[in-house]
Amino acid sequence: MHYKIYIKDKPLFLTENLEDEILPYSQHDDAILLDELSSQGIHTALHEIAQEKVHAVIYRHSPLEELKAAFWKKFQLIQAAGGLVLDEQGLVLMMFRRNKWDLPKGKVEASEDIQTAAIREVQEETGIASIECGDLLLTTYHTYNDYGHPMLKETFWFVMKAKSGQNLYPQLEEDITEVGFYKVDAVRSNCTNTFPSIIDVLKKAN
Repeated sequence: MHYKIYIKDKPLFLTENLEDEILPYSQHDDAILLDELSSQGIHTALHEIAQEKVHAVIYRHSPLEELKAAFWKKFQLIQAAGGLVLDEQGLVLMMFRRNKWDLPKGKVEASEDIQTAAIREVQEETGIASIECGDLLLTTYHTYNDYGHPMLKETFWFVMKAKSGQNLYPQLEEDITEVGFYKVDAVRSNCTNTFPSIIDVLKKAN
């Protein structure tokens, strides 16, 4: 098990071991490996991943949850939920927001559970009326800055099914300008202009 956190679209791994997904990153000359659990060590990890020449940071420590807790303290945690929606023909529901292709997702409200939030956000952002929510597929992490406050977003992704032929309406107030179901070739094309976490979600489903 490990945590993969995207910082400015580059991965920072928290892990105990060099697992199969992490090993190729560790073999890059521009990857940074760290193993000292301390406030300074975490500062170094965040500093190094921000450098243009650095491809990835791999931070090893056991137990992993101890490293996670120390890293999480540096951020305000925001939980979000969304869905990878497939119709009866296997087409993928994608949307275009702020000049990037994306999957529907949004913040979990205090009064709802994660699965309910995922369904609500998919419906609100795409206008789809009827979906069936399945199992949790993947949890992704990325950081961003909110008016000087470091934020860590934890997004829970569910596999969802939908009947074909439903009317879709992009949520314009959320800067979504296009939404639709796309074939595999179109999805691949869209992935040239998306976020790495979205690519991870799509890969996990294959």
